[in-house]
Amino acid sequence: PMNDVIRRGKVLAGSSTIFARAAVGLSVKSGAPRPDISTPEAFKRTLLGAKSICYSFGGSGGVAARAIEKLGIAEQMKSRTIRSEGGPAAGYVARGEAEMAIQQVNVSRPVAGTDYVGNLPGDLHEYVVFAIAIVAMSREQEAARALIRFVTSPPAGPLLQKGMMEPAAG
Repeated sequence: PMNDVIRRGKVLAGSSTIFARAAVGLSVKSGAPRPDISTPEAFKRTLLGAKSICYSFGGSGGVAARAIEKLGIAEQMKSRTIRSEGGPAAGYVARGEAEMAIQQVNVSRPVAGTDYVGNLPGDLHEYVVFAIAIVAMSREQEAARALIRFVTSPPAGPLLQKGMMEPAAG
């Protein structure tokens, strides 16, 4: 997506930098039994035993879809999969519309009424990355460069961690 906006001239070429990443994992309703997702095989059993799962159309949704495909259960999960539109997948779990949600930790954990079980296991584990860039028509390009320098610097690490992300290089 960032390459597309650069190509269209919306973002200054050479200004795009990946600065953070967030793990993707599974959430359930608060108080529900915490399923075993310690290995890819355990995660597969958990998904196959679920009445319904929810994941987004965004970056973490791609991670979820790839994991389900890698496990060889995409066809079996189709009828039990809800794709979230406008709002966290974990919100569907909190409202009782889905049994489990797969989404990045920084989006799932803050959703009241849900528990974050853990990150996707083994070779299913992926990060969603976050990039920052300067808008081509920005009148404050130096301020934007300063912001980029800050969010990619070591002092930004604790702030990213507060937001349940980590520095991209970390």
